[in-house]
Amino acid sequence: MTRSAQAETLRRPEATTDDVGALLEPFRSELTGYCYRMLGGAFEADDAVQETMLRAWRAYDRFEGRSSLRSWLYRIATNVCFDHLGSSKRRERPMGLGGPQPAEEQYFGDVLSEERWVEPVPDDAVLPRSGDPADMAVGHESIRLAFVAALQHLPPRQRAVLVLREVLRWQAAEVAALLGTTVASVNSALQRARATLGSKSLRRPGDGADGADGAQDGSWNPVDEQLLERYLDAFERYDMDALVKLLHADAVLNMPPYTMWVHGRSEVVRWMVGPGAGCRGSRCVPVRANGSMAYAQYRLDPTGGWSPWGLAVLEDDGRGRITGITTFLDTASWFPRFGLPDRLPAS
Repeated sequence: MTRSAQAETLRRPEATTDDVGALLEPFRSELTGYCYRMLGGAFEADDAVQETMLRAWRAYDRFEGRSSLRSWLYRIATNVCFDHLGSSKRRERPMGLGGPQPAEEQYFGDVLSEERWVEPVPDDAVLPRSGDPADMAVGHESIRLAFVAALQHLPPRQRAVLVLREVLRWQAAEVAALLGTTVASVNSALQRARATLGSKSLRRPGDGADGADGAQDGSWNPVDEQLLERYLDAFERYDMDALVKLLHADAVLNMPPYTMWVHGRSEVVRWMVGPGAGCRGSRCVPVRANGSMAYAQYRLDPTGGWSPWGLAVLEDDGRGRITGITTFLDTASWFPRFGLPDRLPAS
């Protein structure tokens, strides 16, 4: 539907909530991705998108088609996100709260509420299933845990500018119109946001990403698929020798909602054979999360079968080494969201 046709539909006196809903619904996924990057929380992003849709329904009679329906929705979503950010604490990862701890149970750390953590998100909830390979690559990079965590350190307007300009590829004039500011102000905010990301040694989405290794349907590239297969094979066999070969020397392991994290290949392994030894005999189900390798882990249940234990997101260096293992332990929240069974039966 063209922009003028959308506006005409919205202006018609007989237009119903169903008419408006039919126009808005196709934007839900990309708006969820935008709100997730802005807010760092998957459920908070859902709430923000729902609020965006509600505000759009209530204001549809004032939409005159001077901008595209998409731009109008992003303006509403941005304001909703600003409202959320004004009343919430910054979301973090354990590595942003303090130094690493020894791989011993007494250093497990405090338990923080879910509002404090950058949360995982299913790829399918925030990324298109097809499109330009370069844009798909940028999309995957821009929902990785490290990047989303870094975004939370930006002031809200800088955050919005960076996501709109460098992830969604909006023109500076479009962003200026959305934010009610000038192109010069947008460019200045973008430069400051880039400097902040650079200070955290993070590559901006799209730097060197041409989509050559990815698949247009949004699947992992072959290197990632092979690395995940090798990792899960070693992990399910609990073969530490094989696992060590896949870990980067500076690999980290963390388990939200606990603040503890351990650093270094030897400490990761020491945790697995020490406090984490109960993971021996686990079964794993691959999933797509945060544009990264990920899997659901089920621990062996003494009563039979396997019970949910955690949703793990793996980070890598792009050269076949795992650099991070983040296991989210709130399975009651994450397993249903990823469409995972509540247990695996005995074979």
